[in-house]
Amino acid sequence: MLPVNPVYVILALPFLAAFGLAAVRDHWLAARLNSLAAGLTLVASLSLFTDRPETTPLFLVDDFNIYLVALTAFVSFTTSLFSASYIEHEIEIERLKPVFVRFYHSMYQAFVFTMLLALLANNLGVLWVAVEGATLTTVLMVSLYRTPAAIEAAWKYFILCGVGIALALFGTILIFLAARPVMGGGMPAMTWSALMLEIHRVSPDLLNLAFVFILIGYGTKVGLAPLHAWLPDAHAEGPTPISAVLSGLLLNVALYAVLRFKMLMTANGQSLAPGPLMMVMGLASLLLAAFMLYRRRDIKRLFAYSSIEHMGIITFAFGIGGPIANFAGLLHMTMHSLTKSAIFIAVGLATQVKGTQRISEIRGLTVSHPVIGWGLVAGVLAIVGLPPFGIFLSEFLLVTTTFAREPLLALPLVLGIVVAFGALILRLQSLAFGEPTGSMAPAASSAFPMVLHLILVLVAGIWLPEPLVEWFQAVARLLG
Repeated sequence: MLPVNPVYVILALPFLAAFGLAAVRDHWLAARLNSLAAGLTLVASLSLFTDRPETTPLFLVDDFNIYLVALTAFVSFTTSLFSASYIEHEIEIERLKPVFVRFYHSMYQAFVFTMLLALLANNLGVLWVAVEGATLTTVLMVSLYRTPAAIEAAWKYFILCGVGIALALFGTILIFLAARPVMGGGMPAMTWSALMLEIHRVSPDLLNLAFVFILIGYGTKVGLAPLHAWLPDAHAEGPTPISAVLSGLLLNVALYAVLRFKMLMTANGQSLAPGPLMMVMGLASLLLAAFMLYRRRDIKRLFAYSSIEHMGIITFAFGIGGPIANFAGLLHMTMHSLTKSAIFIAVGLATQVKGTQRISEIRGLTVSHPVIGWGLVAGVLAIVGLPPFGIFLSEFLLVTTTFAREPLLALPLVLGIVVAFGALILRLQSLAFGEPTGSMAPAASSAFPMVLHLILVLVAGIWLPEPLVEWFQAVARLLG
């Protein structure tokens, strides 16, 4: 009997769960089944470390995507635990109607499936379809509250990301057309593993044009400026668990697509250097978001702009390239996913107990709700890059290598980080300290995922296991 390919199991679990949960009317049972499916997917994804399958024309598992698959499955699982109690409480206070929640957990699993499919795809077309599928599933969840603002945010998300994905499709077609004279018109011209072997023979002219469309198209999903307008609205109006996975996971998946195409450009040798374009968009995103943080009045919009800031930092890191900058980018992706999802969990708990998202109406959380308040304090200190949290290490590596290689670019990089630091610390003071306002009732949702994520980020800042360091180094070399 032939062994089962673990990739099929990883993809089949959320796919089948999405269909199964659509038939479950009891939202309490659906929430538990959603967490069970996410947990089984996490277990299956961890099996890739010991049982790595061979590459096929449809699926690819290498050092780069294996860690993102595990990270995606882990954050999806912990967020599903928070989501179960969060959505249940939203129904109890009648902010959500049970009929609207009918397909929420089904769409959650469909979202997980599309992200994992995008990460594991060995085919450019399958990658594009998966990212488009992730857009469609999250549009439905962003509009879950059915308020005019939520529906407007969902439409803005759908239209802007739809245009971006269309541009990415055009770039993908150009890649195929560029490879066709060398590789023929069949499946190999759309396959990552085959393209990497023959891309040096491909004419660079179409590749250059293709990468511009790819960067703009998938960059829309990453939330890079000036293509970021959908992201603050989607975070502010959608359920908080969706904000956690949008910031913590979906942005990584879109950036993963850009980096795969960057690898093709680098392997060609004669094509346009992708690094400068990525550095420009990364710095623009960092600086825009850093200054916009000062004018936010909605707590979820505040941390949405923080996500734009950090995706700008990560994009800049991969743009400057090299072993240290790539290592810093990979570490920052991981730490940002864990930290930002923890922050949104803390924000979700705070907005539930206070009944508002306005920053001016949320005060003294460390007094009224110590676990939420101190969790938010730890999360903000981590996200602004203070030691001993893991983001400090990644930003330190990036800043030092930028000063060594591109000292003029180090100045706007440090400026953006410092400005964002000041904005978030300024907002944190009123949110966490002082005389508490609003309800003093205990939180009804679980804070365990928040605590677990913050512990992992703290440990990573103090000690990185040697196998993990070697793993990141191998991926950094793979990225060029």
